[in-house]
Amino acid sequence: MKSVPGNLAYRRLADAVLAPSTAAMRRIALAGVVASGGIVMTGAGVRLSESGLGCPDWPRCTATSIVAGGDTGDPLIHRWIEFGNRLVTVAIFVVAILVCVAAWQYRPDGPRRRKDLVWLALAQPAGIVAQAVLGGIVVLTKLDPVWVSIHFLLSMALVAATVALYVRCGEGTARARPLVAREVRLLAAGAVGVLGLMLAAGTVVTGTGPLAGAGRIPRFHLPLSGVTQLHADIGWLLGGLVIALVLGLRLAGAPRPAVRLGWVLLGLIGAQGVIGYAQYFSGLPAGLVWVHVTGAVLIWITALLLVFALRDRGRVAAPPADRTARDVVPEPAAGGTDAAPAAAQPVEPQPAEPQPADAPRR
Repeated sequence: MKSVPGNLAYRRLADAVLAPSTAAMRRIALAGVVASGGIVMTGAGVRLSESGLGCPDWPRCTATSIVAGGDTGDPLIHRWIEFGNRLVTVAIFVVAILVCVAAWQYRPDGPRRRKDLVWLALAQPAGIVAQAVLGGIVVLTKLDPVWVSIHFLLSMALVAATVALYVRCGEGTARARPLVAREVRLLAAGAVGVLGLMLAAGTVVTGTGPLAGAGRIPRFHLPLSGVTQLHADIGWLLGGLVIALVLGLRLAGAPRPAVRLGWVLLGLIGAQGVIGYAQYFSGLPAGLVWVHVTGAVLIWITALLLVFALRDRGRVAAPPADRTARDVVPEPAAGGTDAAPAAAQPVEPQPAEPQPADAPRR
């Protein structure tokens, strides 16, 4: 017999997905952001533990087993790490399906769906399927660095889609109204563009360096010091842009959330630079490199949130579940003591009664 708390939790989850309020929709969209960012970190763990070919086949783990069984010549722990990452992908796909169902059921404007939210939600399971196919190509090509780079960049594009959905859930459908000057918005867009270039350069560094995901696999035939220097130069350019952006936000009187995001972004980039130099001069320890990848994901999310914070689309229309009792005008009751008093009617003056002729006058 199932416990009552368990049934209650299941019912709440079902209500949140099938009849989401604005707050519930935002929480579900946030789960999509966490899931898409998490798979980047688990994928980095697979590569840094040299488990990239722990499952040398796809979609099976080995030629004879769909799970991490059999003998592939690789340590068993490598097989379980890679197979565990595949299981995480399945879990994230389930989250993406829940996001899609919630976006389809979410109707803050009454009977109409928000098509922009539905399309952004559909991008999540579609992106995960594309990621799975690319992951198979990566395995079958024995971790070819070109396909590994594409695999990572598609993951970051998926993160961007989840962030966009999270932001749009809390906005209305009005035309975007800029909150700061055009120059500040161009700085923010430029920072995102340079950040994307830096992520791409980082994949080249990874494809050239020693942490390739397994032994004896293809690499980029480039000087490691040269591509690392290019990656660092782009990082310095990004840091300069963000410093100018933070100053612009302060001088332009930007909203407080945007200013806070600007400072957070600057702090993350500074910490990322320290970690980057530390990992390079310490011989690229796997743990420090994993922290560097995690920092890249956090910087990407923060930069995107900052761009969205520089414009306003109005408040989202509250669905009936979000309205409080004071927002509802009470209807007059049919009768009884609780009936609302009727509106006052004008009283017409009554004519005076005629008096007899012999009545005394005052």
